[in-house]
Amino acid sequence: MTVKHILIIDGHPDADGGRFVHALADRYAEGADAGGHSVRRIEIATMAIDPLTSRHEWEEGSPSPAIAAAQADILWAEHIVLLYPLWLGDIPALLKAFFEQVMRPGFAFRYRAGGLPEKKLKGRTAHIVVTMGMPALLYRTFYGAHSLKSLERNILKFVGIAPVRRSVIGNVEGDGDIRDYWLKRMAASGRAGR
Repeated sequence: MTVKHILIIDGHPDADGGRFVHALADRYAEGADAGGHSVRRIEIATMAIDPLTSRHEWEEGSPSPAIAAAQADILWAEHIVLLYPLWLGDIPALLKAFFEQVMRPGFAFRYRAGGLPEKKLKGRTAHIVVTMGMPALLYRTFYGAHSLKSLERNILKFVGIAPVRRSVIGNVEGDGDIRDYWLKRMAASGRAGR
């Protein structure tokens, strides 16, 4: 097994330690530590993230110190684990604001004349973990996992982060057995660095 630099992005906007996403992030980190990997964490709930309101601000504005530190962590990482709850069928607004701030032109990609942008974050892999109250099968089949596919294609792969693994965890609010299963699975994924 290859030892990796792993960045865990805990994308739950609520800092309440009782949130299942936080427990999953903790278990992944414990597993990664046990596997000998180097681990850094970003916790969205603890960051002051302003939404961008103009293209000029996105292209020309300077990132805040917290966003610049997050960018440094992304550059350091070989593997990124992103965990978040599904809210209104999508990623929470604070996590979206984080991506808008972090994935700026010049850092995550570079415009090229007459062609597709250069992907500046190649060489990194990712694992997306999304939790929800509905059954995971319903999200995948009826809703087509649309927001998950959008995050993967329109943000991560757009900047060169690939391949991307997915874990869709449903029924988290009512089934303790499902939560226990996924906590163990996250620890195993952390040990394996995937």
